[in-house]
Formats: sequence, structure tokens, C-alpha cells
Amino acid sequence: MTEIVVVGSLNVDVVVPLAELPAPGQTVLGTADHRRAGGGKGANQAVAAARLGRRVTMVGAVGADGEGEWLTGLLTAEGVDTSGVLRAPRPTGQAIVLVTADGDSTIAVSSGANMWLAPEHLDPFGELLGGAGAVLLQQEVDAGVVAAAVRAAGGLVVLNPAPARPVDPATLARVDVLVPNRGELAALAGVPDGPADDREVDRLVAQARSLGTRGPVVVTLGSDGALVVTADRQWLVAAERVDAVDATGAGDTFCAALADALLDGATIDAAARWASRVAAVTVTRAGAMAAAPRRDEVPAG
Repeated sequence: MTEIVVVGSLNVDVVVPLAELPAPGQTVLGTADHRRAGGGKGANQAVAAARLGRRVTMVGAVGADGEGEWLTGLLTAEGVDTSGVLRAPRPTGQAIVLVTADGDSTIAVSSGANMWLAPEHLDPFGELLGGAGAVLLQQEVDAGVVAAAVRAAGGLVVLNPAPARPVDPATLARVDVLVPNRGELAALAGVPDGPADDREVDRLVAQARSLGTRGPVVVTLGSDGALVVTADRQWLVAAERVDAVDATGAGDTFCAALADALLDGATIDAAARWASRVAAVTVTRAGAMAAAPRRDEVPAG
């Protein structure tokens, strides 16, 4: 039986290593050859959860092209059930990932088949979504698809609202755990992204509590850790100290690990600590999907 269903994007990543990210209008030369890798926030989360030992089904779309075959083959090799990945009359999604040696990255996405996916395409998967222990969602697919998946979910609903865009209040009200970063939280709250100063935690807490989710909000803060916000308290999870190589897939791994721990009955605090540890391993490796660790590769807390 499927434990986790991931509804979301599948992309082929083209990764270009750089000494520094380009400014607007600037051309910079790569420091090494580009490489092709599996990606898309949905596919990344699916592989991360599978590597932690979960039974995972991916629901999404790729093109009827060689890139789509290659990408679904990667997921299948990781133990992800790809029977929910549809073939679209649009090309497989592509992401151009610019990444520096210290782990900073900028990503441009051509959605392709991901934005072809429509709410009605989820109709055959109602029983799957209703019976899964957790449904993981992101925003690299149409907003209507996210809303339909939330309505159909019978278990834990974890929404990573990336990339940032508004989410319908009725959808937010059905989310059990929301996992934004600083900028995504500000966008959802409809306020400017504030400075990282000594009042930042208070601002983030107020923004999180304004959203109307039915469960906690876990704000990922990169090297500053994560902030767990509930209706009556907040708690800062310290980041693990590691030598970062590539932060591209850290947020996706964090979401998968959070769901993994919650399915085992962990408290939200314990789940956030586990997710932080798993994400810390991810940033020490190049790539997104390929960087997700297996359970026995995560150091004991």
C-alpha cells in the first residue's frame, strides 16, 4: 500500500556550475561541464521519501518524448511507483540550474507537461489519494491541481508553497503542515519580505498565524534552521553545521523527511529536527534528486 503520494512536477534539470551567479544582462562562463539530472520539486520529494524507505507513488505528467522516458526511468529505479505519471502532448519540463561552488543557486523553469496537468487528470487517482498516509504537494503545477489533490487527500496534507504564489484560503484551510521559506511565507501573507533582523522571528510568526492553516507552519530558514509555528507557540530548530556544496534540493528533502517522521507519529518539533538533519546531508552533495540521502546515511541526532 502506498504510504506517500506526491502530486507535482517532474523536470529534467540542466545544471551549470559557475564561480558566481550572473547579474542582469551579464554573461558568465561555467566552471565545469553542464550535466543533466532528474528534478522537479515533485519528483525530488518522491525520490527523497523513497530513499528514506517509504512506499511512494508519483502523480504528475511528462512529455511523450525521450526526456520523459528517461525521467520516469530514474524514479522507477529509485523504487517510486510511476503509474500515476501521465504522458502529455507537451514537452517534458526543463529547469536550468545555475549553481556556485558555495551552494547558491538560481533556477529558471520551463514547465511544459507540468502545466498541462489539470484537476480532472486526478479523477482516476481518488482512491489512491484518499488512502495514502500523506500527500505531498508543491506549486510547480496548476493551482487547480493542488486544490483538487488537497480535497481528495484522506491523510496528512503537506504543502510546500514553492514557487511563491497565492493559495486559495479554502485550500490553505485543509493543509495540515505548510512548509514555506521566508519569501514564500511573505507572499502568502501578502506582505513584503522583511530584513533578517532581531525582529524577524516575530514577523514570521505573525505571518504564519495569519494564514488559517489547520496545523503547524514550518518556515525553512536555510542556514538559520527552521521555525515551527503553531497556534500557541513557536520553536526554532537549529541548522546542522555542514560544508554546503549545493542547496538546490534541500527544501524538497526537508519536506519529504518531515512527512516521513510525522507518519511515524513524531511530534512536529521532532519531525522538524529530523528533516533538518536529512536536509543537511543533501546540501553536502551536488544535485537535487541525486543528493537526497538514504536513511542509514543520516547521522544520529
